[in-house]
Amino acid sequence: MNVGRARWAVTTVFFVNGCLVSSYLSRIPSIKVEHQLTESQLGIVLTLFGAAALVSMQFVGGLVARVGSRRLITIALAVLPLLLVAVGLARSVVQLGLAVLVMGFVHGAVDVAMNAHAVAVERLRGRPIMSGCHAAWSVSAVLTSLLSAVAIRADVDLGNQFVVVAAVLLVVGQVVTRGLLPPAADQTDRVTRSGWTVGWTRPVLIFGAMGFVVMIGEAAVISWSGVLLHESRGADLATAGLAFTAFTAFQAVGRLIGDRLTERYGAAALFRTCALVAVIGLTVVVAVPLWRVSIAGFALVGLGGSVLLPLVFSAVGRTGGVEAATAVSRLTTFTYAGVLIGPAIVGWFAAAVGLVWTFTGLLPLLVGVAANSRLLSARPAMRQVPATPMTSGEQSRS
Repeated sequence: MNVGRARWAVTTVFFVNGCLVSSYLSRIPSIKVEHQLTESQLGIVLTLFGAAALVSMQFVGGLVARVGSRRLITIALAVLPLLLVAVGLARSVVQLGLAVLVMGFVHGAVDVAMNAHAVAVERLRGRPIMSGCHAAWSVSAVLTSLLSAVAIRADVDLGNQFVVVAAVLLVVGQVVTRGLLPPAADQTDRVTRSGWTVGWTRPVLIFGAMGFVVMIGEAAVISWSGVLLHESRGADLATAGLAFTAFTAFQAVGRLIGDRLTERYGAAALFRTCALVAVIGLTVVVAVPLWRVSIAGFALVGLGGSVLLPLVFSAVGRTGGVEAATAVSRLTTFTYAGVLIGPAIVGWFAAAVGLVWTFTGLLPLLVGVAANSRLLSARPAMRQVPATPMTSGEQSRS
């Protein structure tokens, strides 16, 4: 077993998954135009993706414990590119809805499986890798959005773009999964139980609440930061988009160095510090009515918030009383719920009290998350699984 190779393999899985999903997300405006969707119809299509992912996540944890995350990832990365093509070639709203529904279901499965696999690699390697994995997803989202922008400017048909992207990622996905750990790596000493009622332990619920708050904050910034700059800070529409760019860029930077910082300072200290950096950034956004300062504030929010979710994923994978994959699937349920309802919650409060005060209301939530940083103090433990001996060269690479 080559744990070092598995580290890069699972990181690439995050990248491939990010490219597939971001290809779809970055062309949503084109999908709306091509199918002449109303806002309500588009809302239904978007909800289908998230709802299907949430349903899938309830069952994947037990499945990983039985058949292994590697097998699920391999199957999912073979199916997801085909579903992306189906979305691009859909010729009716019904076909589009069905393709998006199934794509969301498969994405939910691979999301749990790849995070569970990253937890297994961390446990065997004895060193953190989760921030790097999530950094790969962030980088893929940025690159894919740029690719889509180029395709739109070049007047490339939606279906043609998705076919090319899917063909490349189908090959990459099947090659990279060969480097993943065998099914035995997903096994722990905990009792394996299945069913959607399993895994809702107190630690999982606490970490789930933390992940929920983090993702509400992230979804709020992604969906509403540009609106705040335009309507409350006087920025023009082109400039308003820089809030999202600054947030995403600094989030990617933070995740790229997050694993090294975790090794050096520990998960709890890093989590607490970064959460407070995010609080400072958000305070700057709401306190200083200048769009340039607000952009800098959103950059700090991205930097501070970058490692929070990866650290929570690592921590929930170490909780006792439940299989790591099941714990990860339950956490992902909370985070996806935050993504789905976060923008709507912000919209409701913004209509009542204004967007600036709504963002201000996120501050005590982030402070509360920072106050629970001590829960992440446990370090991943080394654990041996049956495997073929590594060569000396393999050992040196891992």
